[in-house]
Amino acid sequence: MSFKYIDVIKELINKIENSQLDVMEKVAQLCAETIIRGNILYFFGTGHSHMISEEPFYRAGGFVPVYPILETSLMLHDGAYKSTLMERVNGLSKILLEQSGATKDDIIFIISNSGRNNVTVEMAIEAKEKGLKVIAITSLIHSKSVKSRHPSGKKLYEIADYVIDNCGVVGDAAVQYENFEQKTGPTSTIAGVLIVNSVISRAVEIILDKGWKPPIFMSSNTDEGDEFNKKILQKYKSRIKLL
Repeated sequence: MSFKYIDVIKELINKIENSQLDVMEKVAQLCAETIIRGNILYFFGTGHSHMISEEPFYRAGGFVPVYPILETSLMLHDGAYKSTLMERVNGLSKILLEQSGATKDDIIFIISNSGRNNVTVEMAIEAKEKGLKVIAITSLIHSKSVKSRHPSGKKLYEIADYVIDNCGVVGDAAVQYENFEQKTGPTSTIAGVLIVNSVISRAVEIILDKGWKPPIFMSSNTDEGDEFNKKILQKYKSRIKLL
């Protein structure tokens, strides 16, 4: 019996830990400062990356002031191939960011394994023009191996203020077999979720060290969860439409 994927993920975690903690610490500090100011952490991703954007939202153990920018046409359930085409449309991100209500005092995580498509690059450009700090979670080795599809010729990592490498391989899938050309076992989702939750957990620790009480959700499936969350939600409902 062989579960090669588990070994691949163990190695991936080690790579992230050995190479990305410095930038993750800087991002965690930025998140802590943003939360203490009463501002919002925005998240955006398309295709499978939208799952990473949803991960920290309305989550047991997660920050309350989290706003995932979710667009149905960029998700798989509204048509998988359609979402691939929609990622390459110019002008959509400007609308999505404007509708979100993001301000210059907020920050945005943009998640894209390749970092090459129009919507992703445009979101980074528009966010920076608004004054938001942009954090990219991407595969540098993949992104550097392809051309940008955006008119600017730039890719996500070339625009972001902070770049966290998910340490994945070109093409995302990382498990290879003899006598079979295609790889399996994509790593970007596990890597992205690991990075996001690690940064958030560290940001909570930073906030506590500063003597503040961070706004964190409790599981609604505990007996006291509903009442606890109801009270904490009131402060942010006016800004986070999805709540």
